[in-house]
Amino acid sequence: MKISQFYSKKVLQHFYHPKNVGEIKNPDGVATVGNPVCGDVLQLFIKIGKKGNKEFIKEAKFLTLGCAAALATSSMITTMVKGKPLSEAEKITNQAIAEALGGLPKNKLHCSVLAAEALEKAIVNYRQKTKK
Repeated sequence: MKISQFYSKKVLQHFYHPKNVGEIKNPDGVATVGNPVCGDVLQLFIKIGKKGNKEFIKEAKFLTLGCAAALATSSMITTMVKGKPLSEAEKITNQAIAEALGGLPKNKLHCSVLAAEALEKAIVNYRQKTKK
C-alpha cells in the first residue's frame, strides 16, 4: 500500500515539505491542543501586526507530533492565516482547512478540527494578553 492512496497531492506536499515549522519567540498568541485518542499534539504560535486600527496575523508557526494529516493540517492553517485580518482568520473552519488540502479521509478529519481549535485558542490567548 502506498500513502498516496489515502491522501491528496496537497496533503502529501504539506506532509513532506511542511511550511512554517518552528516556534515564534515571544509570540502574541499560543495554543496547545491534542487528541487523546490518536495522540496528536499541535502547538500553534501567532504574531500579530497592525495596519491602522486593524489587527492581522503577521506570522504563524507550529510544532506538531502526529500523523501525515496532523502535519499537513498544521502546515496548511499557518499558510491560510498569514496576512489575514484577525476577524477573517477566526472564521476559518476545519472544513475550510480540509478543503484547502483537497480533502481528508473521514478517519483523519479530526486533524483539521485540531488545527481550527489551535487557531481559535491562539487568538483567544492573544486577546486575553492584550485586555486592558
